[in-house]
Amino acid sequence: MECVFGLVGDGFVIVVADTSAVNSILVHKTNEDKIMKLDSHKLVAASGESGDRVQFTEYIQKNVALYQFRNGIPLTTAAAANFTRGELATALRKNPYMVNILLAGYDKETGPSLYYIDYIATLHKVDKGAFGYGSYFCLSMMDRHYHSGMSVEKAVELVDKCIMEIRSRLVVAPPNFVIKIVDRDGAREYAWRESVKDTPVAQPEALEV
Repeated sequence: MECVFGLVGDGFVIVVADTSAVNSILVHKTNEDKIMKLDSHKLVAASGESGDRVQFTEYIQKNVALYQFRNGIPLTTAAAANFTRGELATALRKNPYMVNILLAGYDKETGPSLYYIDYIATLHKVDKGAFGYGSYFCLSMMDRHYHSGMSVEKAVELVDKCIMEIRSRLVVAPPNFVIKIVDRDGAREYAWRESVKDTPVAQPEALEV
């Protein structure tokens, strides 16, 4: 049911994730942010088992921050991707994490980059990538419409096409998505695409004594 995808444009990377927290046939919430900010210029979008996803992405985030604290310089996106792959490979032989990751970042020297890391510690640098059931639809859309050097407006237009395709063709399609961008100005939230909003639970009226 999860859908995570991303693509590299002209000077930026855009990543998208659904926001549903699901267990079996139950939807617990529809505003779960699955895209974590590693540092000022890196994002990690993850899918997989909820506990593994949260624990592993927080572990990577804290270790990236620890490296910068100890050495005074941040890890490059490539170094962060290789560190993440190494931790997944180590865990694979002990207690595997069922987590798939798209790691996006921007470096002054090399520009924007996107790395595909799956749960068996496969690492690839890609221009576009996706995980989850939604990948069956958005990968074909990106194969058809993606080209290098896309502007932010064209990339967001393609993202919206992917989301509409997922919503219209996937029988268990998640209703809401969050879109984030990383470029030379840093990592930030760009927009939400919501068809369902969590409503606050009504408080029961106080019982009269």
